[in-house]
Amino acid sequence: QVQLVESGGGLVQPGGSLRLSCAASGFTFSTYDMSWYRQAPGKERELVATITGFLGSTNYADSVKGRFTISRDNAKNTVYLQMNSLKAEDTAVYYCKAGGVPYWGQGTQVTVSS
Repeated sequence: QVQLVESGGGLVQPGGSLRLSCAASGFTFSTYDMSWYRQAPGKERELVATITGFLGSTNYADSVKGRFTISRDNAKNTVYLQMNSLKAEDTAVYYCKAGGVPYWGQGTQVTVSS
């Protein structure tokens, strides 16, 4: 069965960095586009970044462009989100998702606060 296990979240000061990881299993990882989403308290879940399966092309929400980098390691079935210059408004639960696969992991909490 499909499994997505996010990790790497935590508490960080504004301007700091975190690297999130998502370990995937139960599907042919390398052929799927992978995305990171986030959901802040009281807000809808929003798309943060996407990386395509074969070419590894990337797209980002305007709010994180230039600060976040999505990448993948198909040999490890893992997708990453490097987050730099973090702001308080980046505080949210972050989830990874495979394109077209109706499954969400448990997410990982990111809190940006001094």
